[in-house]
Amino acid sequence: MKRTGFDNEKYLKLQSQNIRDRISKFGGKLYLEFGGKLFDDYHASRVLPGFQPDSKINMLLEMKDEAEIVIAISANDIERSKRRGDLGITYDEDTLRLIDAFRARGLYVGSVIITHWRDQPAAVKFRNRLEVLGIRSYKHYIIPDYPSDVPLIISDEGFGRNDYIETTRSLVVVTAPGPGSGKMATCLSQLYHEHKRGVNAGYAKFETFPIWNLPLKHPVNLAYEAATADLDDVNMIDPFHMENYGVTTVNYNRDIEIFPVLEAMFKGMYGESPYKSPTDMGVNMIGYCISDDEACCEAARQEILRRYYTAACAVHQGLSEQSELRRIELVMSTLGITSDDRAVVRPAVERAEATGAPAVAMEMPDGTIITGKTSSLLGAASGCLMNALKYLAGIDSDMLLIPPGIIEPISHLKIEHMGNHNPRLHTDELLIALSICSVTNPIAGYAIDQVNKLRGCEAHSSVILSHVDEELFRKLGINITCEPKFQVKKLYRK
Repeated sequence: MKRTGFDNEKYLKLQSQNIRDRISKFGGKLYLEFGGKLFDDYHASRVLPGFQPDSKINMLLEMKDEAEIVIAISANDIERSKRRGDLGITYDEDTLRLIDAFRARGLYVGSVIITHWRDQPAAVKFRNRLEVLGIRSYKHYIIPDYPSDVPLIISDEGFGRNDYIETTRSLVVVTAPGPGSGKMATCLSQLYHEHKRGVNAGYAKFETFPIWNLPLKHPVNLAYEAATADLDDVNMIDPFHMENYGVTTVNYNRDIEIFPVLEAMFKGMYGESPYKSPTDMGVNMIGYCISDDEACCEAARQEILRRYYTAACAVHQGLSEQSELRRIELVMSTLGITSDDRAVVRPAVERAEATGAPAVAMEMPDGTIITGKTSSLLGAASGCLMNALKYLAGIDSDMLLIPPGIIEPISHLKIEHMGNHNPRLHTDELLIALSICSVTNPIAGYAIDQVNKLRGCEAHSSVILSHVDEELFRKLGINITCEPKFQVKKLYRK
């Protein structure tokens, strides 16, 4: 049983109070740049067991009467149809998804800001779509030599050229579909316009990771480096905080590099900077809510190993650079961990070697390892899933829950009528077949009832899984990794 290492209730109270304190510091108006995922932050929930994936949005709900949301999206990203890797949808579609999601939770979405505006045709079309949908939108332009030319940036030809975003509430949360959307520039542009209107609004930044009051080489902070290996983000000691306060804190390279420019902007607008370091700008209280440090350390080590296998598979598929994998290997070396420290790896590989076909291993909540092999009717992932459900339900492993007479017509349909080449049931097809059987077989229904118990389980495949199986495991909350090799040699894979 995995130990809880994070006090979620304490976090909700501390975090919302700290943001309210920061609003008060600036006289009642704060622009809060919100980094990372507001919804479904599964990275945080994996490395901080006890952290709920929707904790950040729930924290905002405690302040919903004070907060409004501004969503920033880059016109360049709209033009090139940039997609979210986890959801597979374009940034403009995700903007609409985010608006729906915020509204469904009772949060007020004030507007959408389109940054890097150059009258790009796709961006113009998207803005027209927002207008039809009744959503206010504004434009921000590219400033030459941003962020180095501070005098130009804080002038009428710089921030002054941007649209002023009309806001009505004391906390303005600026978020985005993904990185590079211009959240920070949006906040700073608003500060410039507010200052010209006689309003001394403030700016703060909310980034979950790295955790500023944990050691630089703490596994949780190193797990963040592994998660952002493709972005070249590196955790660093904040030299400005050390110089001004004599206290060691952790930040990351991009915030440290940009801070002198931000400080100059603040001084140019206000005569002085409200912050002496990048750490000062942050409002993150997550480090104060760790209740079991070793539980979080172990969870972070496992996350790094999962990131390693994800990167290794991406390199093998030609979807990532070898340098990303090397950075994660360096993190593993720092902590002295290897693939052998992931309990499900060796059982999956050994079962594959013994059967001469792909195999999958899954660790149950009580630590028992269940495996599944490839058969004539079920793929390895489906076999393992079936065995896991039987184990959790206390059903004999030899008991047949889906008769061949049910599977064979499904296989026939796939091959003869749907153009598939693999007759074996994928994991989603297995669950549907099992659900159908539960109508006449209560034991099959009892197996289906165990599905929720799989959330948080670890699994490993001896080959790269199909997209269907990988997606099903993700939906069930199973942390799946794969050996970086294909089952068959094909260039195109579904």
